[in-house]
Amino acid sequence: MKIVACNSNRPLAEAVAAILGLPLTKASIRRFADMEVFVEIQENVRGEDVFVIQSTSFPANDNLMELLVTLDALRRSSARRITAVIPYFGYARQDRKSAPRTPISAKLVANLITEAGANRVLTMDLHAGQIQGFFDIPVDNLIAAPLFSRDIEERYRGRDLMIVSPDVGGVVRARAIATRLNCDLAIIDKRRERAGHSEVMNIIGDVVGRDCILVDDLVDSGGTHCNAADALVKRGARSASAYVTHGVLSGAAVARISSSPIEMMTITDSILATDDVKRCGNIRELTIAPLLAEAMRRISDESSVSSLFD
Repeated sequence: MKIVACNSNRPLAEAVAAILGLPLTKASIRRFADMEVFVEIQENVRGEDVFVIQSTSFPANDNLMELLVTLDALRRSSARRITAVIPYFGYARQDRKSAPRTPISAKLVANLITEAGANRVLTMDLHAGQIQGFFDIPVDNLIAAPLFSRDIEERYRGRDLMIVSPDVGGVVRARAIATRLNCDLAIIDKRRERAGHSEVMNIIGDVVGRDCILVDDLVDSGGTHCNAADALVKRGARSASAYVTHGVLSGAAVARISSSPIEMMTITDSILATDDVKRCGNIRELTIAPLLAEAMRRISDESSVSSLFD
């Protein structure tokens, strides 16, 4: 078993390797003067079970290209099996034709990863579970629900909780955590006029006097979650917090969250945190390294990954 770390989130890769008790495979992943990606695997990987860890987060195109070139280098080095470990799968929001003459970019990226040489994909909390069907190779989609549920139980013990889905599309994800915690579920009816801008239309459920926790797969501009928290507090909620798997946090998102009614937003380290995120007083981070490491070990051992969530 070999682990190759690309450049998007090296601290996460190092943490995973430390848990598994393996050194990272020596590899040079660098740029030519014109920013063209060059990859050289500096160890023998012939016949090995190789895992490549790379989130396709900002800069998404550069990180995606790094992953593709690394997969090709490993395939041409005769690795026995190559698993692309993509904690955050970029382009996942483009999973359907949202308007005439628009692409389904998630399918395109799935094709690129497969053609580059991946035999398997390990990812986490896909924006839409159906994206697994875009691949013609096996896909393991890990979920953060067990990790979040344990943390919520520890931090909010004794409080009157209400799990909230920030939109209708996230109900299944929010219900999974509400079921684990045996608490109620509320849904926010949201209208999105254009990408990055949303408006809360209605709240389905009685949130008066409750400690509300928004659950989502990603936070980008932060507008959805800040608007939702504001609406919950105005509706009579005692507090509003959030648990989000992928902290994309682009543009002025951190400043927006910092000045919002959100008591605490908890994200994972699927995306490398910026300095602004680390300094923000109401954003904290949970690590997914143990979960990724255990899933990788089970894939290598040919044992069950789904039983991780039983």
